[in-house]
Amino acid sequence: MSNGKKLQINPDQLKQLIEASLFVMAKTVSIKHLTESVLANFNVSRVKVKAALEELQQDYQGRGIELAKVAGGYRFQTIETLSPYLQTLWQEKAPRYSRATLETLAVIAYRQPVTRGDIEFVRGVAVGSHIIKSLSDRHWIKIVGHKEVPGRPALYATTNEFLAYFGLDTIADLPVLSDTESLAALFSGGVSAEVSVPDDETVPNTIEESTNE
Repeated sequence: MSNGKKLQINPDQLKQLIEASLFVMAKTVSIKHLTESVLANFNVSRVKVKAALEELQQDYQGRGIELAKVAGGYRFQTIETLSPYLQTLWQEKAPRYSRATLETLAVIAYRQPVTRGDIEFVRGVAVGSHIIKSLSDRHWIKIVGHKEVPGRPALYATTNEFLAYFGLDTIADLPVLSDTESLAALFSGGVSAEVSVPDDETVPNTIEESTNE
């Protein structure tokens, strides 16, 4: 605005605008992003935005869609119990991941940041370059630095995309390592599907274990 004056917005309008924004963007959106984009011209605090989001979460209780807090932001997604029935809406099968790939991902998630050598030490076998590439191409892991040892190997950690895909808000939300049932659910499609899936994407949140490798 030319005069720099902020517009007023009442609580109901704020909820409507936030709801519409999340629906249109169809991805995880942080409070910071909301205040700096669609709410930039309004006189509204982060506290009020958070309160509106929490009210929206209550509004969607008991429905087929929920407003979930994941990866440090919020998104609309289907509820977990409907996920098995919604798989039929996509003709393509979800990508298959080998046990080696899932074990590698688990080591990175629980011990990050780690080097390839650290992963191999934990797993007791060599880690193929294609496994690291597969996880990197999926944007589930990234290089966050280099270990200060001879050769300066890359340090790997998980990404916000990893958190969003598995329905986690932070790494602290990972199930404890002793909870094998929770781990199995996490890495085998135990979280619900997102509302919107790009045309070039397969059904989200389904990881099947391959017998190869």
